[in-house]
Amino acid sequence: MTTHKHTLIQLHCSSYCNNQVVGVGSGSTIVYAVDRLAERVRQEKLNIVCVPTSFQARQLILQHGLTLSDLDRHPELDVAIDGADEVDVDLTLIKGGGGCLTQEKIVAGCAKHFVVIADYRKDSKTLGQQWKKGVSIEVIPMAYVPISRMIAKRFGGEANLRMAVSKAGPVVTDNSNFILDWKFERAENWKEVNTAIKMIPGVVETGLFVGMAERAYFGMEDGTVQVRDPPVN
Repeated sequence: MTTHKHTLIQLHCSSYCNNQVVGVGSGSTIVYAVDRLAERVRQEKLNIVCVPTSFQARQLILQHGLTLSDLDRHPELDVAIDGADEVDVDLTLIKGGGGCLTQEKIVAGCAKHFVVIADYRKDSKTLGQQWKKGVSIEVIPMAYVPISRMIAKRFGGEANLRMAVSKAGPVVTDNSNFILDWKFERAENWKEVNTAIKMIPGVVETGLFVGMAERAYFGMEDGTVQVRDPPVN
């Protein structure tokens, strides 16, 4: 584990308390978070229940011997922890590079507190500054062509079907849907854009997380951690 990620996870996981239900996100940084959480559960005999956002997260929870649950049994979470592809100054996130955006947003929305952990390369003043792959949009397969055309017409840029790397054809989500990657041309009012895209028939969810994260921890290259809270309006 790199120094900055180790420090980052130590800091965030110190905030876990006993008898909590924790939403476990997806992606590379979450691997370290689950490692640390499992370590604390063993050392301190904590009673922690974990709700995953993806098949990957589910496997991590089981591999570490943590208690696995779901939103049927635990519809209200104490905290959800997840990574991000990019975080701007307002704590607006782009997520979905790994394809789990819908379930990640559902779990985050069920949590009393939603916290992001990321390394310094995910930190941006405005969305698109660091992350160049666009906004992920999960769509019903039969609708991906009209949706991609409508997004490009209304908001500019282009929305392309995400193709798989190790299999023929498109990426298929855990929900059996397709993903469009919208490469936008300029900064937008992300709250309005997110709402407008979600209203397009056939759109399941977007990778824009607006007004959801209450804190972000950035692991810096020198091993320090920077904390960002939303701006006070």
